[in-house]
Amino acid sequence: MARINDNYTKLASGYLFPEIARRTKVWSANHPGVQLMRLGIGNTTEALPMVLVDAMKAKLDKLSSRDTYTGYGDEQGDTPLREALKDFYKKHYGVELLADEFFVSDGAKSDAANIQNLFSEDCIVAVQDPAYPVYVDSNVVGGRSTGFQDGQYKGLVYLEGNSENGFIPLPPKQKVDIIYLCFPNNPTGAVATKEQLKAFVDYARENKAVIIFDAAYSSYIEDEELPRSIYEIEGAKECAIEINSFSKNAGFTGVRLGWTVVPHALVCENSEPDVLRGMWNRRQCTFFNGASNIAQAGGLAALSDEGYKACQGLVDYYKGNARIIKEGLESLGIECIGGKNSPYIWAKCPNGMSSWEFFDFLLDKCHVVVTPGAGFGAAGEGYVRVSSYGHRENVEMAIASIKENMR
Repeated sequence: MARINDNYTKLASGYLFPEIARRTKVWSANHPGVQLMRLGIGNTTEALPMVLVDAMKAKLDKLSSRDTYTGYGDEQGDTPLREALKDFYKKHYGVELLADEFFVSDGAKSDAANIQNLFSEDCIVAVQDPAYPVYVDSNVVGGRSTGFQDGQYKGLVYLEGNSENGFIPLPPKQKVDIIYLCFPNNPTGAVATKEQLKAFVDYARENKAVIIFDAAYSSYIEDEELPRSIYEIEGAKECAIEINSFSKNAGFTGVRLGWTVVPHALVCENSEPDVLRGMWNRRQCTFFNGASNIAQAGGLAALSDEGYKACQGLVDYYKGNARIIKEGLESLGIECIGGKNSPYIWAKCPNGMSSWEFFDFLLDKCHVVVTPGAGFGAAGEGYVRVSSYGHRENVEMAIASIKENMR
């Protein structure tokens, strides 16, 4: 008799973003003809740079001829792209890695969910609070929680971020086995310093723990003193896996392309060096046929000098939106973090409103959609995440509406 995976029944309520979409749809149905301005989901909006488009068109043209057609590629990613990623880390981060430590995928989100398969079900997992939901939900489905209670999943360790620590928590006080970190952080926009990351690396090495480091927004860091890769921290290759993406710098949210770095030196409590890298290689070869060869051609172009410059133009555009949002909210006396070195602004709800109350207020009175902070964890209550991904004119209209209706 077939039986369901009971761990799915432990997931609390609906996924955050479909719930936002549901509420927004209901509101729009009750207010026909009213234009909504969306500063919620972090979905890119601007056209892809032509150097990337041309590269993908050229690859597509090759697929139209049997003489240049290619089918399955390497499950780990095309060799030229993995070599280019290695060179990119050396040039822009000062980090030495090997090409076979890079695994190209269809995006950071799926890797962030799948990476927990490498570890035993009894591992104790620590997550930042607030946190991007996929880190939490994938581990609940993986059997590492006994259920949801008082806004948190039992069995997980929550590293609370708050206004006092700038939403950058300290390492756990107790022993844990896996630690999920995301900097620049989604949702808060906070960015850890090298010293703050070193504390986590030191903890992981001492406790034979593994850090899962999500660096999907690293291209938004403009402060040269802030780390863009965890491998800028000495010893991180022994204890950290890094996940990244072309989504938020090259605009590949729909094209789908990312990568994960699993160093040869990585170890955990019951493994020698290279075991985890070999396991991830086996996982990808068994369960994955490789990223789209068309997308990989675009990714290779994004790492070229011309492509990098064009992608930074996209990043600068969204950072300009972030400045407009942050300055506009702060002019109303709303406390914000993020908005610099990050595409997200983490705004404190005014007048003691809850996250969903402020969401409803902005939707109903200002016709602006944001993301309630409570959807990212208990520590997100009382905040909303505002996304800079949008057309400049819509961002300006949204902030003008908020200013007009909140004064």
